[in-house]
This record gives sequence, C-alpha cells and structure tokens, in this order.
Amino acid sequence: MSRNSDHIARMIRVDQAGEFGATRIYAGQLAVMGDRGPHSSEIAGMAEQEAGHRAKFDALMAQRGVRPTLLQPFWDRAGFALGAVTALIGPEAAMACTAAVETEIDDHYSQQLDALRDSEEDEELADMIEEFREDEREHRDAALAAGAEKAPAYPVLSGIIRLGCRAAIKITERI
Repeated sequence: MSRNSDHIARMIRVDQAGEFGATRIYAGQLAVMGDRGPHSSEIAGMAEQEAGHRAKFDALMAQRGVRPTLLQPFWDRAGFALGAVTALIGPEAAMACTAAVETEIDDHYSQQLDALRDSEEDEELADMIEEFREDEREHRDAALAAGAEKAPAYPVLSGIIRLGCRAAIKITERI
C-alpha cells in the first residue's frame, strides 16, 4: 500500500480527531474546575501533551493530503461537554473520564501499531503512534492513581465512556 492509501488516511484522520477530542475534554474539565481544582495542574499538563499530539497529526494530514473528519464540529462540542459534565460530578469522575478514554486509546493505538509493524507499511506513522501511546498510558495511570476508581458509579461511568470512544473511532474512520 502507498503512504496515502485509504487505510492509512483513515488511521491518520481518526487519530487526529481523537487527539482533538482529548484537548476538548480537558478544556471542558478545566472550564469547570479552574486552575486551582484538584488535579487541575495535572489535567493542564495532559492537555498540553494532547495539543502537541494534535499538532503533529495536523501537520501529517497537511503533508499527506488527508482530509479531516466532517464530524470535527460535533467532536468539539461533545468532547467539551464530556469533560465539563465529568468535572461537575467531581474530581474523581474527571479522572475516571481520563482513565476510560485513555484505556480505549491505548487499545486503539496498539491495534494500529500491530497492523503497521506487521506490514512495515508506514514507519513514520508507527513511530508517532508508539510515542503517543506511551503518553496516553501515562495519562491513564495518573488518572487511576488520582482516584478515578473512586468516582460515583465508576464501572458504569467508565463503561459508557469507553463505549462512546469505540463508537467515535469507528464513525470517524469513515466520515
């Protein structure tokens, strides 16, 4: 397959949208929590990393001529709303949101990495995904250490968010 294959373009499109969505989730959380809330500085640091990931995917999209998802305006609002709602529930729920999202992203990036490494199809993209996956794992672990599992109805909240992430990934690959 060529570097601009549909398969690779879908990977780049969905990954850029995911990083964009992550920045919006953190923006929603910080809008509610402010800069003095529990875990605010940690969330701000995660948001900064996600913005860096997004910038690299934006550049890759421009370089390779990959169109963004048509759902970007929706993910903008949905991500912000998810962040704000979980922060309104409380700091542990905000961390539960991060843990759930990052768990799904770790799985998603791992699947992409396996496919890319097996086919030796796109080393540049594989290296980028591997680097970002490690950051996402750190975010997940930090959220769990910060009390994510103490959130009200954690199993339900986490399950709903993870299901939403999986659906968003599938939809964004196509649209």
